[in-house]
Amino acid sequence: MKKILFYDTTLRDGTQSEGISLSLRDKILIAKRLDQFGIHYIEGGWPGSNPKDLAFFKEIKKARIRRAKVVAFGATRRAHIKVSEDQNVKALLEARTKAVTIFGKSWDFHVTEVFRTSLKENLQMIYETVDYFKSKKLEVIYDAEHFFDGFKENPEYAVKTLQQAAKAGADNITLCDTNGGTLPHEIRRAILRVKRSVKVPLGIHCHNDAELAAANSIQAAGEGCALIQGTINGYGERCGNANLVSIIAILQFKMGLACFPGKKSRELTALSHYVAEICNMPLENNQPFTGRSAFAHKGGVHINAMMKNVRTYEHMDPRLIGNHRRFLVSELGGKTNIMLKAKELQLDLAKESPETRKILSEIQRLENEGYQFEAAEASFELLVQKLLGRYKPFFEVKKAAVRAENIGDARPTSIAEVKLVAKGKEELVAAEGDGPVNALDSALRQALRNFYPVIDQIHLTDYKVRVVNSEAGTAAKVRVFIEFQDQDKTWTTVGVHENVVEASWRALVEAIEYKLWKG
Repeated sequence: MKKILFYDTTLRDGTQSEGISLSLRDKILIAKRLDQFGIHYIEGGWPGSNPKDLAFFKEIKKARIRRAKVVAFGATRRAHIKVSEDQNVKALLEARTKAVTIFGKSWDFHVTEVFRTSLKENLQMIYETVDYFKSKKLEVIYDAEHFFDGFKENPEYAVKTLQQAAKAGADNITLCDTNGGTLPHEIRRAILRVKRSVKVPLGIHCHNDAELAAANSIQAAGEGCALIQGTINGYGERCGNANLVSIIAILQFKMGLACFPGKKSRELTALSHYVAEICNMPLENNQPFTGRSAFAHKGGVHINAMMKNVRTYEHMDPRLIGNHRRFLVSELGGKTNIMLKAKELQLDLAKESPETRKILSEIQRLENEGYQFEAAEASFELLVQKLLGRYKPFFEVKKAAVRAENIGDARPTSIAEVKLVAKGKEELVAAEGDGPVNALDSALRQALRNFYPVIDQIHLTDYKVRVVNSEAGTAAKVRVFIEFQDQDKTWTTVGVHENVVEASWRALVEAIEYKLWKG
């Protein structure tokens, strides 16, 4: 089998998932993490559809993407106009990527009902658009939208659309199960037919409406499709896209394909959780491979068997993908995760040491309260340093209060007051902000400025709130993530409380502490 290439569309198809809205900065952060992991293609968005996606392609050039090819996505030219005059085509060129993905219609039903044009014109649209981008020396991936539905109803025409893309010079033709209702045996039958008629490398793009997106992608890979499209954690419109996390794990560890080096495969769980946090989407505990419960064992016969041989109730070694085994009724649960995280932060901890047990116990307590450290490494690192007795406080907060002013006005404001002691001196500062968090941030930094001028180098770049126990209604706990940035790095802290301002304050203080500690 040829080398498998992975094409991530989290930043485009994934954002069509209900509940996901990524800022430009969010998209840059995810793209950088995907590149670090080794994903081969990163689809940044549709520059012809909105200004944010066009801005992404400008900003990503500054992000030092080293391994991946950044791809711009768009449609074939519109019916009955010149390719060079199509605004969508112009926007794709403006993105200035080395590769583009063009989607076109393979289902005759869509050609006549959606495009409202003739089958012949659709073939010309495909050929001319692919040919145009090839004339610009770009790599062209052709996404055959609704291919499998089109193949079921009119296989001759569906294949003919692919032949037009191939004739125009497409570098890859990706077959799309856009409605997500195709079965694995239908995937196989269609691919075998395509391979007899099209000699261009094939790819697969599946949606999960019948919960078969991963299975269909695996089936396609087995039939020779060497470009696998999907999203991290399966995010996407309706029921989502094929989950690249599961697909990578299956291809590498079930089918024996060397998709990524071993050390990279061990980052798979961290990648899954990181993207979930940036998207502000709770990762399901029972998500295969990377969920918190994917390798969790709870009492009775299972744990008894697992203590004798781990193969009894685990289909693979969780360490291979960076997850860890958990015994829910045993103190053994969670140590592996602590060790992996500590190693990432270059902390030297022995697995069975009293320090490790102490850290594990505290993390378990905090997680029970609603804390989560997967995307808040600054909070985790500070916690470990404090528990090890290596952290020296830079200041002590004596009082923090905030009051809202002008509620209901066009521009409501808040006033915060912070009293603290630093270097043996007391400082009291009041500051105004656009909201309580902004006001507290301003007051805290003003109070510290005379003691630590380095405080002026940082600024708050992101703020996310998530309800932890929604069943409690208005008394529910909330988890707040705050991200700060200086000229060199970005870090995130987490706070949890029933009061959103208190949770925000805890995360805010830790973010400042982390900067002062790291220098």
